[in-house]
Amino acid sequence: MTAYAIMHVRAVRPSPQITEYLERIDATLDPFQGRFRAHGDDFTVVEGEWGPAVIVIEFPDLEQARGWYASPDYRQIAKLRTDNIDGDIILVNGVPEGYRGAHALDH
Repeated sequence: MTAYAIMHVRAVRPSPQITEYLERIDATLDPFQGRFRAHGDDFTVVEGEWGPAVIVIEFPDLEQARGWYASPDYRQIAKLRTDNIDGDIILVNGVPEGYRGAHALDH
């Protein structure tokens, strides 16, 4: 089942390290079939409070998402992000085709 890495960016401190991180992240995603689905500041807040950006990366499944996040290649560049961006990241399963909101009542 498709899974996602979602980052709610709260603050960014522009730096050469962020540039390096962005130049290197795609190579860490490729072995896990990760693909950006949203990345940036082109969104509309309709409820709550959000920072300057949101990022969504799609993976074939949660195992691949976890593998990417724990991979040596990603861990090597993660500090470039954490030293310059404040935010929250979750890894979450998507829902199957045909999912309806009422399915949440089955849990």
